[in-house]
Amino acid sequence: MLHLAGGRTPEPEDVVVGSLDLAARVDEALAVQAVAFGLTGEEIGVRRHIVLRHLKSPGARALGATTPSGRLVGFVYGMPNNRTHWWSTVVQPYLRAAGQDGWLDDSFVITELHVHPDFQNRGIGRRLITTITDGADQPRSILSAIDTESPARALYHSLGYRDLARPVLFPSAPSPYAVMGAPLPLRRR
Repeated sequence: MLHLAGGRTPEPEDVVVGSLDLAARVDEALAVQAVAFGLTGEEIGVRRHIVLRHLKSPGARALGATTPSGRLVGFVYGMPNNRTHWWSTVVQPYLRAAGQDGWLDDSFVITELHVHPDFQNRGIGRRLITTITDGADQPRSILSAIDTESPARALYHSLGYRDLARPVLFPSAPSPYAVMGAPLPLRRR
């Protein structure tokens, strides 16, 4: 756990959410994701290439959550959806079967959102996702999350995301996912 001068633990307002050069800090971000999501070293290596490829997509943006000392404790990135991207090709049949295929058009995809466990439940994930979607030109947002009643899914529901398709099976993913969507701007508390 990080402590500030005087032994104080950073408060949520001490953590700054702002623009992130994710390509330059990809290893720090993936270290946060590894702890938050339980990734192996091999999975991190695969995801590193995926993140760097995603960042070349038109409209891709990233935000980070940093402590006063500059430590990255959370990040989010996303981009306008493109039906030719791998994620869209996987979820499209599930969305079509649920009558929700139109969500793939004119949507901003939250590709990844992770907060280090030591900093979870402080509103940082909420600040990351609302700030990145506030800057989106699209009228709605979509994402996928492991299909279980988790704090992440509770956050998404509280922001106005609803289940569009479930269970969605990604190749080599051990658990089913839910595809969720919300109109923008996201609901505030």
